[in-house]
Amino acid sequence: MASAATLLIAGTPAVTASAGPADTDSARGGRAEWAASWAAAVTRGNTVGLTNTGLNNQSIRMTVQTTVGGDRLRVRLTNLYGEQAVKVGHATVARPDAATADRSDIDPASVRELTFSGVASATINKGAELLSDPLDFPVEEQEDLVVTVYFPVLTGPVTFHGQSRVTNFIGATDLTTAAGGAGFTIKPNCCWMFLSGIDVERRMSPGAVVVLGDSIGDGNGSTVNEDRRWPDLLAARLIDARPEVRTPGVLNLSLSGNRLNHEGTEPGAGDFPGYYELGPNALARLNEDVFPQTGVRTLITHLGINDIWMNGDSAERIIATLRQINQQAKERGLTSLVGTITPYEGNGGPGVWTEEKEATRQAVNSWLRGAGAAEFDGVLDFDAVLRDPAHPSRLLPAYDAGDHIHPNDSGAQAMADAVPLPLLSL
Repeated sequence: MASAATLLIAGTPAVTASAGPADTDSARGGRAEWAASWAAAVTRGNTVGLTNTGLNNQSIRMTVQTTVGGDRLRVRLTNLYGEQAVKVGHATVARPDAATADRSDIDPASVRELTFSGVASATINKGAELLSDPLDFPVEEQEDLVVTVYFPVLTGPVTFHGQSRVTNFIGATDLTTAAGGAGFTIKPNCCWMFLSGIDVERRMSPGAVVVLGDSIGDGNGSTVNEDRRWPDLLAARLIDARPEVRTPGVLNLSLSGNRLNHEGTEPGAGDFPGYYELGPNALARLNEDVFPQTGVRTLITHLGINDIWMNGDSAERIIATLRQINQQAKERGLTSLVGTITPYEGNGGPGVWTEEKEATRQAVNSWLRGAGAAEFDGVLDFDAVLRDPAHPSRLLPAYDAGDHIHPNDSGAQAMADAVPLPLLSL
């Protein structure tokens, strides 16, 4: 396998050489600023089920893992895709109870109430975001935090992230301060609801890296409750590489099934029906998921595989949208990186993978490695990392989660290892 250094097709040399501010004595004495530590892309609730009907006199307990730490935090709630204003009755943040194996249990000594303009309850207006007051709550790098929110009246369709890859918990009444999880009777391995971000206050933050991806970034194929998505593992690399340096946060804004040029509800090959939770087209997501993130400085775009297998888009159409994302990112002063499209032969039924669709994938990747490398600040050759050298249209078996399109934990680690850290403000 090629070394990580050869997997980058470099863009402008100035970007490769750039670095974020070091955590020196002078940096530690610098001004405190807010930095994004965790975020999730959100969509409208689906047309059936709990995400459509919403929560009513119920609490939801959600676990997230930070990427970078700080002395204080604030929590972002969102009603971006709601159909009405949503009442928040009570909300808390806590640490898990390390003494129990039940992930719904929290450390009672760590429970802190979130307030909004000084009060415990608030309303999230339709289409709006709600930011909590800053809270003195020291956060460590890659630390699990538990956010519990109580909704006293019917919310209507939720704004949510559908593939959390962690078990979350829903129960009746206000359970925001309950240390034990006995009251949480619904336990899906999915769904952060109304929760979209956690910021921390840091000294001299180098900002954040946003991953704009699909199910490969969202962690489909990774172990549930282990935080083994490739952006998680990239965050760990950044922290471990040079602990004396302030590292950027890594924000995984991937959405399973997301496409460059199509809406989540559009159907696809193999009788795929489409769902709201796949999100809007990627260009529409820039102003909602990427540019508003606190301190974003680098964008990694890894999309296109779903446009190929679901909709049979041409290489020209995929390339045009990737170029547009790059242009808009650079217009806002972001470092813009892009990943090649990974193999997927063997996935799905008839029509999902075809020789013609494989030719499209190869054409896009050839452009990225060639002319595209001169436009982006870097091309991350994930295709070269994950493909089987003996059968390049397939994933390497050691990296295949079993469905021939999603990498397993080892494949996710290989992707994270392939990202040259100097591009990410080290």
